[in-house]
Amino acid sequence: MTAEHPLGSVIQGSLSQGLEVRLHPDVLVEDMRVGKFLVVEGVRSRFFCMLTDVTLGTASTRILANPPDPANTFLQEVLAGSGTYGTIALTPMLMIQQAGQAGRSLASERMQPNSSAEIELLPVKTIPAHFSQVYDASERDFRAVFGWEDDPLRRNFAIGQPIDMNVPVCLDLDRFVERSNGIFGKSGTGKSFLTRLLLSGIIRKQAAVNLIFDMHSEYGWEATREGKHFSTVKGLRQLFPGEVQIYTLDPDSTKRRGVRDAQELYISFDQIEVEDLTLVRGELNLSEASLENAIILRNEFGKSWISRLLTMTNEEIQEFCETKMGSKSSIMALQRKLTRLCDLKYIRQTSTRNYVGELLAVLEAGQHIVIEFGSQANLLSYMLATNIIARRIHQAYVLKAEKFLQTKNVSDRPRQLVITIEEAHRFLDPATVRQTIFGVIAREMRKYFVTLLVVDQRPSGIDNEVMSQIGTRITALLNDEKDIDAIFTGISGAQSLRSVLAKLDSKQQALILGHATPMPVVVRTRPYDATFYAEIGTPDWDAAPTAAVLKAAKAARSDLGI
Repeated sequence: MTAEHPLGSVIQGSLSQGLEVRLHPDVLVEDMRVGKFLVVEGVRSRFFCMLTDVTLGTASTRILANPPDPANTFLQEVLAGSGTYGTIALTPMLMIQQAGQAGRSLASERMQPNSSAEIELLPVKTIPAHFSQVYDASERDFRAVFGWEDDPLRRNFAIGQPIDMNVPVCLDLDRFVERSNGIFGKSGTGKSFLTRLLLSGIIRKQAAVNLIFDMHSEYGWEATREGKHFSTVKGLRQLFPGEVQIYTLDPDSTKRRGVRDAQELYISFDQIEVEDLTLVRGELNLSEASLENAIILRNEFGKSWISRLLTMTNEEIQEFCETKMGSKSSIMALQRKLTRLCDLKYIRQTSTRNYVGELLAVLEAGQHIVIEFGSQANLLSYMLATNIIARRIHQAYVLKAEKFLQTKNVSDRPRQLVITIEEAHRFLDPATVRQTIFGVIAREMRKYFVTLLVVDQRPSGIDNEVMSQIGTRITALLNDEKDIDAIFTGISGAQSLRSVLAKLDSKQQALILGHATPMPVVVRTRPYDATFYAEIGTPDWDAAPTAAVLKAAKAARSDLGI
């Protein structure tokens, strides 16, 4: 079957419900699979469609009442196409036209685009006429809709292929990084591999700089590949030694794993604010009264309030409460629970180095940062560190963006920043989204050149308002109905896409929809293997910045007073 051979004819349909297509007698129903892409040839436009359902039909109920004998293949062949037939349901996604040829007939001329500028993709606002012919989508159609990696006008990245074709499906990385995005899927479906793919594309195409909070140490140096036999895959530092820097909150763990050139990162007590403790109140079991008394302590002792609290005696606490109207029991409970912070390896009483200033200097130099947690990957440790660092990054980028808006000088424009976080529902659930900086970034930071890449297996735990701001959603298999509902928050035509998502394989398949792609598409994701390394990586260790960039970062000083 060639792409030019018609598969069927449109027999009925509507703009809201989609098209019903009757297959021609020589087309095998079993070749029609949910998620497949087809093209309907209209008079003035080509309709790019997704197959969402397959059904069997008969011309008479008598055939169903008296079906032919299974051994009577002759009668079955006689009935095929006339008495019995197959139908498919199509959802039109886009109308494709040659640029400037809106009124021209396409019946005698198939489009031959040479660049994305020659193609006009329009939203579907009409449907083709009765008996319009349906074809397999060709490579030319996919190039028209999804572009190609070597397009000189766009930074496209091939993330995979359609499930039944060997044609690249590309994301527009410029559109991808300008909004917050999400990678979702249940445990074991390859979310980390998908994330590494996307981050590699962003680095290779120089679409943005990345700040990655690597909870399980999977993105920086190397990670374990799932399977019967043990093997590892390369991390971003191995693929791009000249462009990726690793910072670690657990130097001992990093050294044991043989990570090369990792920089140590510490956080001091004077960098922890009451707002940071509010985020981890559940992990520390802090009451509302304890947090209110923390504000009293901060107002009295300033940034050193935690250090001062941890050294206070019972008599000093009693005297403080008498003069400052505090609660002795609440402050003593707060003191007792904050001692848990001393167990975190990256916490220091004080620090003479401005580590956040160093991170900002590295990002400004166009370097990408992976922050590894090692053995410090429990939720208390992860949520506290990510919130503290991201809060100060946010402050710096707000100042930079305001300066750029004032001067309009291109040299003052901040580099687009993508912050990657795992276990995103811990930061973005309805109860804490107002207290974490990531909720602010998801809702507002696009105008300050900062966006999120959230990686999560429970999208239903993320606040609905934040989910509505997720620009592009890349979703592997999900089983929970609440999670599936969350994925389609704010998406039109969600009912037909739900059936597509439910039919995904558990490995190496994903549904992509949103801002960075012109229409929803199911892909067989690109393998993350030696072939990919050779195509995208630049493993030149001689070009890796060592002395110059790192010395400049260590000498950097921020004007944020942290």
